[in-house]
Amino acid sequence: MVPLREKRITAEVCVHHLHFTSNDYARLGNLIKCNPAIKAPNNREALWTALLDDRLDVIATDHAPHTWEEKNEPYEKAHAGLPLVQHPLLLMLFYYKEGRITLEKIAQKMSHAVADCFRIQERGYIREGYHADLVITDLGQKTKVSKDTILYKCGWSPLDGFEFPAAITHTFVNGNLVYGNGMWDESKKGERLLFDRE
Repeated sequence: MVPLREKRITAEVCVHHLHFTSNDYARLGNLIKCNPAIKAPNNREALWTALLDDRLDVIATDHAPHTWEEKNEPYEKAHAGLPLVQHPLLLMLFYYKEGRITLEKIAQKMSHAVADCFRIQERGYIREGYHADLVITDLGQKTKVSKDTILYKCGWSPLDGFEFPAAITHTFVNGNLVYGNGMWDESKKGERLLFDRE
């Protein structure tokens, strides 16, 4: 198998394709309209198989925070895409609790592989000298998605009402605590990514 940093063609899977199936259209309709479209349960199972045997390199979100009005147009005119950047880790921790994926595989596909695939310098791993971009989670807490907890400016989520069996308690960016137990500190901004490309 070719190392990810040397691949010329890579593949990713979005979290919504690992979670939703065509059975969810009756309940969610346009809210899960995206490109490529959500497919039948057997397609979701094939994506899980390809992710776990490393044919798929990265877990992604394809975050698309369309407004409520844009999503509630007639189906043909409704915008495609879902707002998901707030919940992908929690969704994968749900599947960890279900026994479907290991914590190591989550870290590999959502952090290590991203840094390797795009050749991002000094990120994606917990290593001396690397930027400390870290998330601390509590697998004993729960997080329920609701309009009160959604941080997207669009104000909605296809996961509304879903309860995750975990919570994100702290987020560090470049070693700075930007979120901790419900409190935000936006006094320090992010830094430009650097790439190791020829």
